[in-house]
Amino acid sequence: MKTLKDVISLKFKTSESEGVIFHGEGQQGDYITLELKKAKLVLNLNLGSNQLGSIYGHTSVMTGSLLDDHHWHSIIIERHGRNINLTLDRHMQHFRTNGEFDYLDLDYEITFGGMPFSGKPSSNSRKNFKGCMESINYNGNNITDLAKRKKLEPSNVGNLSFSCVEPHTVPVFFNASSYLEVPGRPSQDLFSVSFLFRTWNPNGLLVFSNFADDLGNVEIDINEGKVSVHINVTQVKKNRIDISS
Repeated sequence: MKTLKDVISLKFKTSESEGVIFHGEGQQGDYITLELKKAKLVLNLNLGSNQLGSIYGHTSVMTGSLLDDHHWHSIIIERHGRNINLTLDRHMQHFRTNGEFDYLDLDYEITFGGMPFSGKPSSNSRKNFKGCMESINYNGNNITDLAKRKKLEPSNVGNLSFSCVEPHTVPVFFNASSYLEVPGRPSQDLFSVSFLFRTWNPNGLLVFSNFADDLGNVEIDINEGKVSVHINVTQVKKNRIDISS
C-alpha cells in the first residue's frame, strides 16, 4: 500500500508496561510502529530516507504515562502527508514528520499486538502486546470484526480469544487517615514484603513493622518521590540501615 492519508484507531487495556500495539514496514525503508515503552505510548514513523543520508525520515513521538493501569485507553492516529494528529484519551498532539516524503509505502503485512521477527535487532528486542484491544479500525477497515469472522488472510498467529479476562487483583485505596494492619509471624527470622503501589503524593508511609522482643523495626516510605527503606536494629553497633531508590 502506498498512502497519502491514514486513519488508525483502537482501544486497549493492559497491565504490562511494554508491548507492540501495531507495526507495518516496507522494502523502501518506510515503517510505522505504535508501542508501549515504560507505560508510555511511543509512535515511530518513517516516510522514507535516502541512501546518501541527506534525508533522514525517522520520527519518534511519546505521549501519555501510566498506561499499564488495566483501564481502557483510546488512540487515534490521523496522517495527511507529513502532518500527524496523535490523540490519546482525547488529548491531541500535532507534529510533522522529518524528511521530505509524504507517502507511507508498506509492502508487508500490518500486525496488531506484536511484530514478526525480521532478523533486525529492533524486532528482537520488542515485546508483544499482552492485554485486550477493541474497535481496531485501519483506514476504514474494521480489523476486529474481520478477524473474528476470519476474513483476514493470514489472520492470526498464536492464541487469540475474542473476550477480555478481568484481572484477579484486588486494589486497596488509602486516604490520609486509613491504614491496613495485619498480624505478624512470631518466631520467624525472615521479614519479606512485596506490593505494587501508585500515588500522586511525593511523601507517605508505605509499610511499618516492629520486630519482636524489642529488636527494632523496619519502615518503608516515600520521601520527595523516592522510596526509602529504614531498618533499625537495637542490638548491634551500627543500628540503622538506610536504603533509597
